[in-house]
Amino acid sequence: MEMVSEACREWGLFQVVNHGVREELMAATRRVWREFFSLPMEMKQEYANTPETYQGYGSRVGVEKGAKLDWSDYFFLHFLPLSLRNPSKWPANPHSCRELVREYNEEVLKVCGKLMKILSVNLGLEEDYLENAFGGDQIGTSLRVNFYPKCPQPDLTLGISPHSDPGGLTVLLPDDHVSGLQVRKDDVWLTVKPIPNAFIINLADQLQVVSNAQYKSVEHRVIVSSNHDRVSLAFFYNPRGDILIEPAKQLLLTNNEAPLYQPMTFNDYRTFIRLNGLHGKSQVDSLKSPP
Repeated sequence: MEMVSEACREWGLFQVVNHGVREELMAATRRVWREFFSLPMEMKQEYANTPETYQGYGSRVGVEKGAKLDWSDYFFLHFLPLSLRNPSKWPANPHSCRELVREYNEEVLKVCGKLMKILSVNLGLEEDYLENAFGGDQIGTSLRVNFYPKCPQPDLTLGISPHSDPGGLTVLLPDDHVSGLQVRKDDVWLTVKPIPNAFIINLADQLQVVSNAQYKSVEHRVIVSSNHDRVSLAFFYNPRGDILIEPAKQLLLTNNEAPLYQPMTFNDYRTFIRLNGLHGKSQVDSLKSPP
């Protein structure tokens, strides 16, 4: 718990082993998604997302002269709340994909529950504080699977541009052969070297808000390779969209601190980011209350 606390305050990122998710399940889930992205385009397009919904298959591969663009295919799906979950939109080919997605998400959700308790206690709060602050059994979770093809000119693009995640917690299952995730620390980009069978945990903006900046939301990006493609799975654990997120009052009283952030729902926060074109650390820092 002390190691987790230090990582949350200094980095906003750490890796976890002995997390309880079977290695066979992790490997099988990663493998089945690699098989999906290897399917012919017309088969993948059967699950194409639309402007009305982000859910499904999409591609951001492309280079525009004079600009760095994202270089990845992806598949996004909702898991919680149940009202948004639609397994019929999950890939039926490969045939084992839907069942693996369900089991994988259920197991990673358990990891998030354990982590939220540890993060709460490390702040000096009741162990269920953060989970309840995010909406209890009405929190939102989703999965984004990223496929980064080999790039002939990797200096012209990024797998994913610099950003911090807007939600609460991100559990990343990285590629088991190729590194690509980088985090910004003291204005230097550092490449994360994945530990075999570990999850990479990213703290996101809402945890920085609730902790009154004791925890750091990590700014990160993904670089691409000219020699290898990569697959990674990002599981997002987020507050319920309409619940007000603000610095924990108990924390403020204990530490005799003023709140650094204005209260805002997660739905309004995402709208705020989109309308203001914010990226990276600037998005959560823009919420800071005037001194």
